[in-house]
Amino acid sequence: MLFSATMPGAVVALARRYMTKPTHIRAQDPGDESMTVKTVQQVVYRTHALNKVEVLSRILQAEGRGRTIIFARTKRTAARVAEDLAARGFATAALHGDLGQGAREQALRAFRKGKVDVLVATDVAARGIDVDDVTHVINYQCPEDEKIYVHRIGRTGRAGGSGTAITFVDWDDVSRWRLIAKALGLPIEEPVETYHTSDHLYTDLNIPRDVTGKLPRSKRVLAGLDAEQIEDLGETGRHAREGRGGRGRGRGRRSSGTGRDGGSRRNGSGAVSRTGRTTSAQATGRAASATAAAPTVVAPTPNAVSLGTISRDRN
Repeated sequence: MLFSATMPGAVVALARRYMTKPTHIRAQDPGDESMTVKTVQQVVYRTHALNKVEVLSRILQAEGRGRTIIFARTKRTAARVAEDLAARGFATAALHGDLGQGAREQALRAFRKGKVDVLVATDVAARGIDVDDVTHVINYQCPEDEKIYVHRIGRTGRAGGSGTAITFVDWDDVSRWRLIAKALGLPIEEPVETYHTSDHLYTDLNIPRDVTGKLPRSKRVLAGLDAEQIEDLGETGRHAREGRGGRGRGRGRRSSGTGRDGGSRRNGSGAVSRTGRTTSAQATGRAASATAAAPTVVAPTPNAVSLGTISRDRN
C-alpha cells in the first residue's frame, strides 16, 4: 500500500506497472473539494530577502504559537536561518542533508520533546516527519509546485485541528505562486507586499505590537538543542572524514629529525644518511674502503734473517 498526501502521475504509473489491479483511494471531506484543509489559515506575503528574518522573528512571537516548522529550499539557507534565529533567542534546530544521522535524530527528538519549538528544515530531510501540535508552517521561500506546497502545509491542521500556513514569496517567484494558487484554487493570487513594520502583519497573525526582532530573555524558557544528547551511530559523515583526514595529514608531516620526509639524519657514529637510516653493511663498506686506501707497514721480527746474508754464507 502507498500512502501519500499527493499522488503524482509518475507514482500512479509506477503503481500500475508493478501492482496487480491497483485501486486509488482518496480520503477527504465530502464538502471539501480542495486539496488543502479548510481549518488551516493560509497567508501569503511578498517579502524582501533582506527583511525576511525580521518578519520571521515577529511571526514567531504571535499569540498562541506552538511548534513551528520553517521550510527552506536549500541546505545552506536552512542552516543560516537556524543560526540567525538562535542568535535572536529562539530555541531552534536545523534539519538538512549536510547533517549526519545522529544530528538529525537529535533535532527531531528535541523538537518532539519540546526542548526546541522551531525546526528549520529542507523538503527532503523533512519527509515523513510526524509531530503533533504543529501550529505554524512557514515557507521561507516559495515552493516549487503545488504538490510540495500541499506536503509542507500538511504538517499542521492534522486530525481536525487548526493551524496557520505562511508563505514568503520573492519578487522573482510571483509568477510561480500564481501557478500554485491556480492549481489549488486558492483565492490569493497576488501576494501582499509586507515588511516587519506593516500593520496587516500584526493583525493577520495576532502579533503584539510591542514585539521586537529578538525574543525577550524572560521568554527564553526552553532548554534548547544542546540539552538533547546526540547519539553516536557510527556514521562516516563529512565532519568525521575531515577529522580523519586531518589526523592523516598530521602523521605525514614529520619533522626533519625523523628523516621520513626526505631530510637528512645524523646517526650516532657521525655518518649522514639521506634517508635517515644507516645500515651495518654501509658502515662495513666504508671501513673496508678506508683500509684499502692506507699503506701497509710490516715491522721486522728479531728472528728474521736476510736472504742476502744466507747467499754469502753458502759461497
